[in-house]
Amino acid sequence: MRDHLLRVAGPHRTRALNAQLAGQLALVAGILNSVGFVAVSVYTSHMTGITASLADHVVLGGAGVVGTAGCALASFVLGSMTCAWVFNWGRRRGLRGRYALVLVVEAVLVLCFGLVADVSRWSHDDLLFVGVLCFTMGLQNAVITKISDAQIRTTHVTGMITDIGIELGKLTYVSRTPGLVPVQADLAKLALLVTLVSLFFVGGVLGAAGYLRFGFVTLVPAALVLLAAAGAPVLADVRHAWRR
Repeated sequence: MRDHLLRVAGPHRTRALNAQLAGQLALVAGILNSVGFVAVSVYTSHMTGITASLADHVVLGGAGVVGTAGCALASFVLGSMTCAWVFNWGRRRGLRGRYALVLVVEAVLVLCFGLVADVSRWSHDDLLFVGVLCFTMGLQNAVITKISDAQIRTTHVTGMITDIGIELGKLTYVSRTPGLVPVQADLAKLALLVTLVSLFFVGGVLGAAGYLRFGFVTLVPAALVLLAAAGAPVLADVRHAWRR
């Protein structure tokens, strides 16, 4: 069990490990995204919609929407930048937790936010909530992009559903041209994509229902899922540094 935990977010990647980690991250992303929408009416992983909303309200007017959308975009970009900083810092030091450390940063941020957001009394709470949630989405999307060499995304499903359609098209294509290699679907990829979209959906249901019942503390289990996935490699690096 311990060896497996060290490998899930460790530096040596396989297709199976990527799929397992992506599944956990898709579930977390669904939770965070739905909590963001129910709390402040913003899908914090949906940068396409937020960019379109920003463009629309620059023309139509609405300083509040423009400010929120601008905060969301800037926070998502900053999260992605932070992933690059943390990952390259760890990689240059040969850390086992070069990927895991990014997820631990996300987990700690989500955990703290989940515990204190309900008691926040800042006059601009909406901007704070959008900023934190979009930052975590940028962090998470960037790290799974690096882990999978840009083959997997977990914070939005447009690309995944597009790829599902492509693979289904290959699967149902009937070739009647003799002498040509038949069109073949990648069934493993199709299964992974369907699983990730399903987990994102399940996370969305859990996030929306949990927020309506418990508030932002619903994010605490999501943070614990991240810590479970990423904590072991980081702790291994800490123990190694302590022994040295």
